[in-house]
Amino acid sequence: MADAVVIGAGPNGLVAANLLADAGWSVAVLEAQDEPGGAVRHDHGVDPDFASDLFSAFYPLAAASPVLAGLELEREGLSWSHAPKVLAHPLLDGRCAVLSRDLEETAANLEAFAPGDGAAWKELRNVWERLRPGILDTLFTPFPPVRAGARLALRLRAAGGLRLARTMLLPVRRMGEEEFSGEGGRLLLAGNALHADLAPEAAGSGGFGWLMSMLGQTYGFPVPTGGAGALTAALVRRLTRLGGTVRCGERVTEVVVRDGRAVGVRTAGGEAVAAHRAVLADVSAPALYGSLVAEEHLPGRLLADLKRFQWDFATFKVDWALNGPVPWTCPEAAQAGTVHLAEGVDALTRFAAQIATGQVPDEPFALFGQMTTADPSRSPRGTESAWAYTHVPHRVRGDAGDDKLTGSWDTREQEIMADRVETQVERYAPGFRGLIRARRILAPPTLESLNANLHGGAINGGTTALHQQLVFRPVPGTGRPETPLPGLYLASASAHPGGGVHGAPGANAARAALHGHRTGALAHLQGRLTHRDRKGQR
Repeated sequence: MADAVVIGAGPNGLVAANLLADAGWSVAVLEAQDEPGGAVRHDHGVDPDFASDLFSAFYPLAAASPVLAGLELEREGLSWSHAPKVLAHPLLDGRCAVLSRDLEETAANLEAFAPGDGAAWKELRNVWERLRPGILDTLFTPFPPVRAGARLALRLRAAGGLRLARTMLLPVRRMGEEEFSGEGGRLLLAGNALHADLAPEAAGSGGFGWLMSMLGQTYGFPVPTGGAGALTAALVRRLTRLGGTVRCGERVTEVVVRDGRAVGVRTAGGEAVAAHRAVLADVSAPALYGSLVAEEHLPGRLLADLKRFQWDFATFKVDWALNGPVPWTCPEAAQAGTVHLAEGVDALTRFAAQIATGQVPDEPFALFGQMTTADPSRSPRGTESAWAYTHVPHRVRGDAGDDKLTGSWDTREQEIMADRVETQVERYAPGFRGLIRARRILAPPTLESLNANLHGGAINGGTTALHQQLVFRPVPGTGRPETPLPGLYLASASAHPGGGVHGAPGANAARAALHGHRTGALAHLQGRLTHRDRKGQR
């Protein structure tokens, strides 16, 4: 019998398992897919000579995460690689906003859009440097982050207090208008906000866009050398070295409850796997509470609130093997690992509005990844391993284009949407389509089939909007990894602080399990001592 059973071998599940193993627990990780990693995997399925990341690819949050830093995965063979520039947002008139890890380069680029914008960017970065320790402590610790929050509050007061808090809560469109005269800084903020599902007019999108931009400025958008799966492989090697096990092809269908406590799981094959101390679930909140745990074990209020759980945007992704570098009309884009493709903030608003109204976007905002530019080992010299993803509605009500897409995502619709994404790339890189050696399409149903946590192609474990963050994540009154069942902990991106490969939900769940066991053991010991004393008095 293992001390802990972890459901799911995604990054959060593997981080949780490693921390429990560090504490001396025996740990068994059960993964439904045939390989570990969840949304952190790569393969050679587009072309045998090209390494293609299946899901996530760039990892600024991993670079900033004290959780992953504490695991010292470099000792397990993990190394990181960077593109010459972090991010580029080209425009059709030849201008290009560029984010570099070199502050002076970023500032000079934005200054070319409008005098004074370079200094404005430096001021935003100065605010970040003052707040960074508190933000990272608050972000990567369980909610409520009492000590970290108190330290952040002191730093926030010193950095401007309520005025700064107001700025962080602004929609990113308004924040960009207040901070920059030119379009460059506004594009960097707004494009980064749409790494989540935050439209330019959404409250708090300014703070998220600023956070992602500052992470890029400080840490870059690094990639694991060799492919995303190198990060997973390092986590698995570390866990195995500590005595933990990872069993793939083992889909968990039930959390076993006895006397009101989670005591193990049952697999699709009918095997009961007991957990002596805890069960940790790296699965979405709807999957845990709507499927794995029987309804009679859960409060009615939780089940009612779960009906209001909101997923983030659905995702449509295309992978390419290219015979040469992308022929960007803006040469600065050729040096960036990540390229944002939309003709200004208005185009981003139009794109987000189409999704909000159930329309498949006609000119999709594309987040384009140049993986060989970031890591030359990804494909043969002179070629490029590339991908792009965009977002589509979960429930399609119509097509903003002329192709009458319905959201069935059959072969015809997948090909049409992939062509639409390529047309968007071609606008900024004429001749791009002539370089395509091979392509692979990952429509929303395909993404979910490869990782059940990516419900309908949602990649962040639930919306990043303010109404489903902090104490509201995954539902009001939660915000912590503990669940209504003793011994069961939510360890996925559905828990605080949400999506992104940083390991915090897994780490929070592991720490809660360790604390819960110590508290339970102490209560049991106190009960035994009290019982013995009573016997002595008799």
